[in-house]
This record gives sequence, C-alpha cells and structure tokens, in this order.
Amino acid sequence: MKVLVVYYSMYGHTLKLAQAVAEGAGQVAGVEVILRRVQEFDAVNQIIDQNEAARAMRDQQQQIPVCAVDDLKAADGVVFGSPTRYGNMTAQMKQLFDSTASLWLNGDMEGKPAGVFTSTASTHGGQETTLLTMMVPLLHLGMLVVGVPYSTDGMIHTEARGGTPYGATTIAGGQGELQPQAEDLAIARALGHRVAEITTKVRG
Repeated sequence: MKVLVVYYSMYGHTLKLAQAVAEGAGQVAGVEVILRRVQEFDAVNQIIDQNEAARAMRDQQQQIPVCAVDDLKAADGVVFGSPTRYGNMTAQMKQLFDSTASLWLNGDMEGKPAGVFTSTASTHGGQETTLLTMMVPLLHLGMLVVGVPYSTDGMIHTEARGGTPYGATTIAGGQGELQPQAEDLAIARALGHRVAEITTKVRG
C-alpha cells in the first residue's frame, strides 16, 4: 500500500508536521510512505530570493520531489498539508487540487482514504476552517475523509496548541517563531497512522 504525504511549507512548520505524519504512516505494516512537496509559484520564488531565512528553508526542501498528478493517481491513501491563508489552504495547494481534473473525470481517487493538516499563526487563525475547506475537493474527488478521534492521546486539552478532530495542526506564531509542540507532532503521527491503517483495510 502506498500512502502519499504531500505538503506545502514556506517556513517549515507544515514540513515538520508532514514528517511526523509520514513517520506515523510508516509504522503500519505493509505501507510504503512517499513524501512530496507542492510546487512553488515563480512569483513567490522571486520574493523568497530576497529573504535569507525563507531562501534557506526553500533550499532545505529541494531534495523532496515535487508532487505530480501521477503521484496522486498511484497512491492508495493521501494526507495533504498546507499552512493557512486567511482561513483557507494556500493557493499553491489549491493549484495542485485544480490540476486533478483528469483524476476526477476517471474516478481515479474514489475510495482512497485522505487526511489533512495545517499550521496557523495564531490559535484562532484558521485551524479548523483551513482543514474543513481542504476537505471539499477531497469529497468531490470521491475520497474517504479521515479525521483524528478524541480517543487519541492529547486531543482533549485547553492549552494554546494544535490538535483538532478534523486533522493535525500546530501554531507557528505571527513571525513563525514557534515550533510544533511534542503533542502536536504526536497527533500528526496518529493521523498518519490512522490514514495508513484505514488504507490497508479499505484498499488491501
């Protein structure tokens, strides 16, 4: 079974969640995990070229292949990750979804389990709306949306950190100064494990 983890990250927070998701998925027997990044826009690359920190983060990710439509088609399950932009996914991630018309027409994604994760600048900066709106194209593609049940350790909490029933999350801070807490990464691993486990049951 192939589980694809595809993410977009400019400052590294969703990358760290993606790596945790991939780790959790890889703990399921018989699952091959594939990590892919979303293609950056040329216009954004020009801006990144002028920012030393952003340029270093971009360069750090260059060894991770860009996600192609064929990667989505070949996967048995997929977990998508994007930081929020005004309570929604990034335009880069939306572009990936918008490129899947052939998969939609042929029903290639139907019946495949899928999960989502995000990072936001603030506690109420789109943790839930981003994940919910990311689910919309998944439903159009006929995928089976997988969330994080409250039986997962760390899900019931009152402190300012990530973790929603809709998917894994973390708080990056207004300047990207925060790092995912251990509990956030644990929930990301749990999401990856759950998607992979359900994929083996549904697609095996």
